[in-house]
Amino acid sequence: MRLQIPRLLLLGFLCFTLVIAASPQAATDHTQLELGVLSIKAGQYEDAIQHFEKAVAADPNDIRAHLWMASAFAEEYIPGNSSPENVRQGELALEQYQKVLELDPSNMKALKGADYLNLQMKRFAAAKNYYRKACEIDPNDPEPYYSIAVIDWMQTYQPRMAVRAKLGLQPEQAMIQRPECWQIKDANTDRVAEGMEMLRKAIELKRDYDDAMAYMNLMYRERADIQCGDPKAYTADIKSADSWVDMTISVKERKARQKVERKDSGSSISVDSSTAPNPQ
Repeated sequence: MRLQIPRLLLLGFLCFTLVIAASPQAATDHTQLELGVLSIKAGQYEDAIQHFEKAVAADPNDIRAHLWMASAFAEEYIPGNSSPENVRQGELALEQYQKVLELDPSNMKALKGADYLNLQMKRFAAAKNYYRKACEIDPNDPEPYYSIAVIDWMQTYQPRMAVRAKLGLQPEQAMIQRPECWQIKDANTDRVAEGMEMLRKAIELKRDYDDAMAYMNLMYRERADIQCGDPKAYTADIKSADSWVDMTISVKERKARQKVERKDSGSSISVDSSTAPNPQ
C-alpha cells in the first residue's frame, strides 16, 4: 500500500497539470503565436487569425504576430475576386503590414508583403510607393526595381492593346502611323522610360536576372509601338527587343546546364553571374 500513495499523488498532479495547461488562462502569448503558426501552416487560417489576435492583444508591439496575421489574411484573399468580403481580406492584411511598418519602418518583410498584395489587388500606385521605399532601404536589392518595371509594363500594355483592338490591328502591324498612336504615346512614355530604367538597375545588380531581361524585351516592344511616325525608331526598338529575347534564352539555358551539372556532381557551387550577357 505504501507504493500506491506516491502513484496516486503523481496521477493527481498530472491531472491537475493537464487541466491547467488546457485552460485558456494558461496559454502564454508565445503559445498563442506558436498555435497561430501551426494553424496557418495547416491551412486553418481563421483559427490562425484568432490566435494571432490574442497574441497582438497581449502585446500590440509584437511584430511577428502582426506579420503572421497579415500572412493569414493574405492567404484568404483571392486575386481577381472583387467581392466586398474578399477585398476586405486584402485590406485587413494591408492593415497588419502597415502596423508593422509603424513599429519598424525598415521592415522588408512588411514592405514586400504590402507591395505584392497591392499588386494583386491592382492598386498600382500604392504598390509602387512601397517598392520605392524598399529601394531606398536596400538599394542593392534588384527585386523592387524589377517589380516597379512590371507595374509600369502592366499600366502601359493594357491601354495600348485596348486601342490596338479597336483599330483591328494584327500583332505584326505597327500602330505608329495611326493618329491614335500619339494619344498612347502621351500616356505611356514616362512609364516606359521608368520601367526600362528600373530594369537596367535590376540587371546591373543581378547580371543573370533572366526575368528582368524578359521584361526588357517587353518594354522595348512597348516603346516601339509609340514611336509615332518614326519607322526607323520602331525598327530599332524591335531589333533591341529581339536581342533581349536571345539574351534571356541564353541565360536560362546556361542556368539549366549548371543546375544539371551541380546535380550530377552533387556540388553546391553557386551560379557565377560574371559570364552573363552585359546589356548596353
